Amino acid sequence: MSRKHSIHHRETPPDPVLGSTVCERFIRYLMKGGKRSRSEHVFYGALLRIAERTGRNPLEVFEEAFLNVRPRIEVQSRRVGGSTYQIPAEVRPVRSVALTIRWIVGAARSRGEKGMIERLAAELIDASSRSGGAYERREQVFRMAEANKAYAHYRV
Repeated sequence: MSRKHSIHHRETPPDPVLGSTVCERFIRYLMKGGKRSRSEHVFYGALLRIAERTGRNPLEVFEEAFLNVRPRIEVQSRRVGGSTYQIPAEVRPVRSVALTIRWIVGAARSRGEKGMIERLAAELIDASSRSGGAYERREQVFRMAEANKAYAHYRV
């Protein structure tokens, strides 16, 4: 990695159906093997399933789940002397979106329901109500950061 130049990130175009860049990034992360139409089918099917189950606007449920799972603080390893410390640090906005998407998709894939549409819909509903695997992951990271608050002075 070059030390002289900063990394140029390309802007993600908005989703053609909903007009949301977050939904577009979610669809791209959900995709396996370049099968974009399949990941779109899963994502929009999960939104329809959310509307059926909750009776609410599925985008509101998605945004609420996204805000509940989004990490504010995480731990980073830093070597000081001969020891490695877990130092709490604030999460950059771009990284927090990436972690949120990764945690929700990972938790949905590890669920037991039949079919990815059902799994994703159930995980998003659980995350919007502050439960489920992705929310537990966020809480685990937060607890680890709180436990290592004593090492915050090693932050760079």
